[in-house]
Amino acid sequence: MKKTVGAEGNGMRLILGDCLEVMKSIPPTSVHAVITDPPYGIKYNPQSKKYGSFTPHEKIIGDDSPFDPAPMLRFTKFIIWGANCFASRLPDSPVWLAWDKATRNGLKLRIAEMELAWTWGISRPQMFRHLWSGAYRASEAGTHYHPTQKPVALMAWCIKLLTKPGDVVLDPYMGSGTTGVACVQTGRDFIGIEIDPGYFKIAERRIKEARAQIALPMGEATTGPLRSTSPFLLVRSDPWGERGKKNGARAEAPAP
Repeated sequence: MKKTVGAEGNGMRLILGDCLEVMKSIPPTSVHAVITDPPYGIKYNPQSKKYGSFTPHEKIIGDDSPFDPAPMLRFTKFIIWGANCFASRLPDSPVWLAWDKATRNGLKLRIAEMELAWTWGISRPQMFRHLWSGAYRASEAGTHYHPTQKPVALMAWCIKLLTKPGDVVLDPYMGSGTTGVACVQTGRDFIGIEIDPGYFKIAERRIKEARAQIALPMGEATTGPLRSTSPFLLVRSDPWGERGKKNGARAEAPAP
């Protein structure tokens, strides 16, 4: 049986497990916004020469099957990146966000020059311009935490569009923790869920480092026999079975 470990401290709650199970226990009214970059269901291979990849990342859990966003839609406000890949499974929305990551016209790139996000709760379409193409980046140069890593600056922009300081942001597909880092920087509380233990550890470390930079105190590790050098409070929850070892991001939920 797979145990689930949560990491918690001072407005940050990180959970290692299957978000489809975890979200059932989160009251919708306790979350102000879902801001996430889930698996797109496009069978993306980060090691393929098609994408010019030069990092040794493994395939993303859940990306081999069509993505179903329905389990997230019990909450009220959203920014969901990559939703153009599964827009037919979402309610119609006239308001999308665009991220221009090339910032120039006429480039012959092997990757997309822009990305789109479906939104619910934003009043008008908007564009974020921030260079992020291979080794050419406007920020975080040389960092390669995740094959579909987003800039902290992008997620901070999203957070400010949809929430105010002190609000709770949920990222059910936390990955390497970029949304959590952006929450630290913008003064929001954060709930992050990640099914991959390796990326969970990266997210925990990045969020710890982000908090250290703004000199916020962290919780002490307690809870009896479970000990860790983590700055978060570590807790065990009920075993959830074998789900998530292969395609943990797929759900059989009805369309909204």
